[in-house]
Amino acid sequence: MSGRRLPYFEEHTEPMATRIATGLHKIALAMKQQAWQQANQEGLSATQGQILAELVAHGPLTGSELSERLGITLPTISDSARVLVEKSLVTKSKDPRHPRASLLTPTKKGATLGARARSWPEFMAAAVQDLTPEEQRAFFSGVVKTIRNLQDQGLIPVSGMCVTCTHFRPNVRAGASPHHCAFVDAPLASEQLRLDCPEHERAPETTRSAIWAQFLRPG
Repeated sequence: MSGRRLPYFEEHTEPMATRIATGLHKIALAMKQQAWQQANQEGLSATQGQILAELVAHGPLTGSELSERLGITLPTISDSARVLVEKSLVTKSKDPRHPRASLLTPTKKGATLGARARSWPEFMAAAVQDLTPEEQRAFFSGVVKTIRNLQDQGLIPVSGMCVTCTHFRPNVRAGASPHHCAFVDAPLASEQLRLDCPEHERAPETTRSAIWAQFLRPG
């Protein structure tokens, strides 16, 4: 006598983690396509747009700093920066911190294009507006944890996120704002966590691990 068969979709549905990965892949394709199209409309490459956006958000940076922040190889950054200088969108100056390095600073026109480039992902913000507030909070929490995991694997640069910052104090109080930012000395709710804070200061690796462990242990 044959055993009892599982309901069809219990037997033929991939694990949730696999389906989430497939969904994220589709979203990544949309992001890449939109970035390419919008950069092309501005006469830029996607990498050039990313550089300008980063300079507008964080001020003058060296090629090495851009490489680390964007997760793009230094030779690619150097090639793109050279083109941006030729287009008079970026200027180079000596970095007083490192005599052998050069600081990249956007010109007025470059800053205008950089500000536009920062808005390129806004189509995604519109796409998630149909989610309920509860769904948005759950989605955001999942995004934070996924990015942190990818950072641990060395696939995403460790920069910008509250949960990797030396100023972040997770789960130090009860209530709706359990976390604390020591930089501004203010309470912080989980939905207020930043993914790209200009005041981010990377905590040492052992401290980051302790911060993350505490973050995963709500009070």
